[in-house]
Amino acid sequence: MEKGKVRIISDSTCDLSDDLLERYGITLAPLCIVLDDESYLDREELSPEQIFTWADEHKKTPKTAAVPFEKLQEILTPFMEDDEDVIFFGISEDMSSTCNVARLVGEAFDKGRLFVIDSQNLSTGIGLQVIRAAELAGQGLEAEKIVQEIEAARTKVRASFVVDTLTYLARGGRCSGATALLANTLKLHPCIKVIDGKMEVGKKYRGRLEHALKNYVKDLEEELRTADAKRVFITHSGVGVQIVEEIRSDLESLGRFEEILETRAGGVISSHCGPGTLGVLYYIE
Repeated sequence: MEKGKVRIISDSTCDLSDDLLERYGITLAPLCIVLDDESYLDREELSPEQIFTWADEHKKTPKTAAVPFEKLQEILTPFMEDDEDVIFFGISEDMSSTCNVARLVGEAFDKGRLFVIDSQNLSTGIGLQVIRAAELAGQGLEAEKIVQEIEAARTKVRASFVVDTLTYLARGGRCSGATALLANTLKLHPCIKVIDGKMEVGKKYRGRLEHALKNYVKDLEEELRTADAKRVFITHSGVGVQIVEEIRSDLESLGRFEEILETRAGGVISSHCGPGTLGVLYYIE
């Protein structure tokens, strides 16, 4: 690593693909998925498909836990001992203690500097910030300036998604209002929005999932037309190829975005939102 370059690390909830991680030189730190008494590292030891199978068989949803102290220490050690500047991105502190774990790990090192950013978000709502930080690092900006710019724009991230089933969110207890809606789940697909680092129930769409998702994107259209043109994410936990392509086509028709990126949600997001979840995530200008 050349002198002056900043190292970017994100927890696994950023939901960036392996290709994007490699393209931007981003290191991943896994959270944990807990199935009964067994803990598995997200993206390393357990797939979303295995999570859904387990949840169906046991009629309950997995728990999730922060990146283990020892695992993060192992990841950080070579960078910190090389006296590098490291920026770590974590899922919203209202949802996880991962950022605090990172701060505690950072205290153990005599060399290197660790900057911890609470993304106040989840999934590619984090990923958008991580990529922007990596681009700024590639331009040669110092760590302090990168942190300043990312945190100043944090409230401009728009993260929302439509769920196929409320069961996972209600069981997990991370989304206010999900349990109350569970009694009325017949063909009901609520939009979940991340607001100030918390998940909240927004508009409720009725009918088939495909129809709900089309209407969801249509409702976003006005804001999307003036959004940051650099990129937009379609992130999902497993929906049909045709649905994804239709959403991509709708976004392309706006003639706005340089990149339309599709990623699959990892284990943490899948554990809380369940299968058939899809979101469109972007920065506003």
